[in-house]
Amino acid sequence: MHRNLAELRQAVRSFVERHAIPLESPALAHDVDALDDATSRLQVLAREAGIYGPQLPRELGGLGLTWQERAEILEEAGRSFLGAPALNCAPPDQPNMINLIRHGTPTQREKYLMPLLQGTIRSCFAMTEPAPGAGSDPGMLRTTAVRDASGRWEINGHKWFISGAVGAAFAIVLASTGDGATLFIVDADNPGYRLVRNIPGMDGYQVGGHGEIVLERCVVSDADVLGEVGKGFAYAQERLEPARLSHCMRFIGRASRAMEIAQDYAAQRESFGQRLADLQQVQAMVADAHIDLHACRLMVLDCARKMDAGESVKHESAMTKIFVSEAVWRVADRAVQIMGALGISDDTPVSMIQRELRPFRIYDGASELHRATLARRIFQQSLRP
Repeated sequence: MHRNLAELRQAVRSFVERHAIPLESPALAHDVDALDDATSRLQVLAREAGIYGPQLPRELGGLGLTWQERAEILEEAGRSFLGAPALNCAPPDQPNMINLIRHGTPTQREKYLMPLLQGTIRSCFAMTEPAPGAGSDPGMLRTTAVRDASGRWEINGHKWFISGAVGAAFAIVLASTGDGATLFIVDADNPGYRLVRNIPGMDGYQVGGHGEIVLERCVVSDADVLGEVGKGFAYAQERLEPARLSHCMRFIGRASRAMEIAQDYAAQRESFGQRLADLQQVQAMVADAHIDLHACRLMVLDCARKMDAGESVKHESAMTKIFVSEAVWRVADRAVQIMGALGISDDTPVSMIQRELRPFRIYDGASELHRATLARRIFQQSLRP
């Protein structure tokens, strides 16, 4: 075990540089089978290095880090597209573990949580639906689950953009159950569960892709209900705040790497008789990038400190998610601009980093939705700026 956080951070940095980054390639980015294989091999190495499961409790084989400690470690892991999956701290498995740890029965934990912790299976979280179903507004949920007298539930619905669905052993499915919504654990081999396709997207390195799923007369039992009936919306919400903050930590690492690559390029590339690094416009872009990254880290650390103290971060996590998702995009965009044509090519990871960061303004709630929610809360509570 590492003696202190600085040692652990250095161990993760070394692991990412030696093992994760060398496996990256444009061909791997959209190959879900190859990604699974790469992730499995990296997880073995991460265990050997003593850096596996930074977010998991020690009694479950993790490192038991606080949120403030995770901020540093997940940033280092996030420098590589493969870093977080290697440490088994990537979505959707990471937030699914939260739901299972908090609300799973002993049988559910044994069957689903333990293999998930060990990295022997993967999972997905099925909430988003095609229009007019649930998207940013979960209240538009159209997937239904109806219970009969024998305790059997029949689920019918259509889900899409379900990250990690390709190759997942099970899905946590959000379905309407009358007066509210309920979470169900559905095995991928259930006859009523069908993976339609992997939806191609602009991002890459998504283990398990983004699946489209149809649930048609999908029968499960009371034993497959996760938590209490009718509390699905609350359970979905409680996974979002940790997921948002973890996303921020990882993507700060990704944007930092893009800017480092751009800085190295600017320090060597000459144009019109001088280095790009000596041009004031380039210097301004680099300075602004570091200002953005510094602000991102401070916001994340403030939110992490409050989470460690058991305080509500509903307000702060929304602000942090908005700011970081937009700031890391600006950082990557400046990196592309500094590098010119090279920045939009696949000869460096900078182009893929920018493509991957763009959807973050949509993941876990679009920026516009968060701004509207923040403003309503501010007006209702007369919060002081």
